[in-house]
Amino acid sequence: MTSHDAHARPDVHTGTPLSRRAFTTAVGATAAAATGLAAAAPAAAAGSAADDTPRERPFRAARGRHARRPNILFILGDDLGWADLSSYGSPHIRTPHLDGLARQGVRFTDAYAGSATCSPTRFSLYTGRYPGRTKGGLAEPIADRSVGLEPTHPTLASLLRGAGYATALIGKWHCGYLPDYSPTKSGYDEFFGNFGGALEYYSKLGLAGEYDLYEGDATYKDLRYYTRILTERASEYVRRDHGDRPWLLNLNFTTPHWPWIADGDTGASAEIVRRIKAGDRSALWHADGGSVEKYTEMVEDLDRSVGEVLKALKRSGQEKDTLVFFASDNGGERFSYNWPLAGSKGSLQEGGIRVPSVLRWPARIDGRQVSDLPVFSPDWTATLLELGGARPDPAHPLDGVSLAGYLLRGETPRERDLFWRVRGERALRRGDWKYYRGRSGADQLFNLAEDRREQADRAKADPGRLAELRASWERTDSGLLPYPTGS
Repeated sequence: MTSHDAHARPDVHTGTPLSRRAFTTAVGATAAAATGLAAAAPAAAAGSAADDTPRERPFRAARGRHARRPNILFILGDDLGWADLSSYGSPHIRTPHLDGLARQGVRFTDAYAGSATCSPTRFSLYTGRYPGRTKGGLAEPIADRSVGLEPTHPTLASLLRGAGYATALIGKWHCGYLPDYSPTKSGYDEFFGNFGGALEYYSKLGLAGEYDLYEGDATYKDLRYYTRILTERASEYVRRDHGDRPWLLNLNFTTPHWPWIADGDTGASAEIVRRIKAGDRSALWHADGGSVEKYTEMVEDLDRSVGEVLKALKRSGQEKDTLVFFASDNGGERFSYNWPLAGSKGSLQEGGIRVPSVLRWPARIDGRQVSDLPVFSPDWTATLLELGGARPDPAHPLDGVSLAGYLLRGETPRERDLFWRVRGERALRRGDWKYYRGRSGADQLFNLAEDRREQADRAKADPGRLAELRASWERTDSGLLPYPTGS
């Protein structure tokens, strides 16, 4: 195991552990020629979900050219913690389908969300830019109708659609409300899901008591458990005949976000609905409910749901040519298992922004890979645009970098800074080093390779490095929009 995998349960193994250098060397030894994108051999069958026996299997030589652009299935969990999957070390949650996805592709140990809460991360993913580039991204998260993702801003969906992709978003949007903001105004051909940050899983009532399930820009009535509905819709989309067009599907589950209601918990649902209708604006927070056991039930249901969508994809005959990516939108919350990371959702400590992230593309990327390359949400935007043959808008330059060369051609990524900013906190990662200032106002410095838990502050021991990273953070911050006065 790499130092980043030392926490993992000894009975779980989802890939040949490779450092940043070893991963790129393995890819480069068998990757495409300098021009075009040639295919690596498809990954070997992953076997059963319980078949986690370590296998050393290097990349095979490429076999011919692969001209087809990938379909893209980008799946987000909601408030799922870094170690909430069994493949990331959870001792009590079983996630065989997501573990299988990791075995068949690449599992990233040092992947991050673009921010520490829901909507800013979604801004960073859809735009490929820091949330602070746009007014809507300053809301942490969006809670009213005053701001959103401006329809004039280019997005992953609009740019891929311009390159010939069919585009759809199923699930949680949380980047603004009607009538001004909507997925269908930001590049998606189709939308089915909810606009707000949370909803009750059966009634579809949001924080203010509004009904929040839509097809396009019109309400859609379905009072079944929300995760079931999204799973059905996504399965139908991936089975659909899209003709010769590749497709992008953003599948954004609300699971395991509060309220802590699992499939079948109709009594708990009814009580929360009663409180919402009585005017209790805090009912959805469910501060008096939930448990580790209920959270486990919700995460395992998310895993089964992803498994159903992947089964539909396989039956459609498109599995080989579809890039599947799974991540969380930020770190875990009350009942999440984040060990050994400190902090949780809302914080720029590792537990608030480091997220489980796996990628599979059988036609191009071999399985059983583990990468400790530091990456974050805007990188996936840049990567998918390159793989999809779409050019970023030069008027809105990306803050992420494409990982296509790293994944497919063995190119060693240049070291660069990962930047985060939320109200009251700041963070920057460069290589193994992290600069962090929390709400105490004290500047801290951590070596994450040696101290993932951020307990050994090296600020006094290495003041020069601290000053350098702080100056880099401040240079980036100076180019972003300021937070509104008094916020």
